[in-house]
Amino acid sequence: MELKWYAVYTKSHWEKKVVGNLKKINIEHYCPLNKVLRQWSDRKKLIEEPLFKSYVFVRVSDKQMNAVRLVYGVVNFVYWLGKPAVIADHEIEIIKQFLADYTNVKSERTVVQVKDNVKIMNGPFMDMEGNVVSLNKTKIKVSIPSLQYILTAEIERENITVSKKSST
Repeated sequence: MELKWYAVYTKSHWEKKVVGNLKKINIEHYCPLNKVLRQWSDRKKLIEEPLFKSYVFVRVSDKQMNAVRLVYGVVNFVYWLGKPAVIADHEIEIIKQFLADYTNVKSERTVVQVKDNVKIMNGPFMDMEGNVVSLNKTKIKVSIPSLQYILTAEIERENITVSKKSST
């Protein structure tokens, strides 16, 4: 029984409720929560909100997919080329690491083209492979191709170097 990560689309603002419903039926899940500083008239507060609005990730076998579809609040799986889109394990790990290292992360939807693969040589993503879209002294953008998203964070490091990987 091979388990794969998939993205499921949820009702609007139902990400945390869907997580609770998935827990009840013992489905492995991940809802990336972004720490965001919010300003009110009388105070500032660090809150956690879903990074990807209306998306939750599930790690299931083919046999468990129908159980996920029946979870209250789940609209459907995210499809790519007529099949539920499989999210690579290393992409889930990149999201987890990115959120562990940064707060106030912004995600922007993009149509990802085939790009050069890179291996990050130093910094918080050292030895990770992926598609770095943009990198300078103040910002890093990391592409998560199967989700068609780019994560952007401001960095306070002097420099992060990447090495172009040879394509096969």
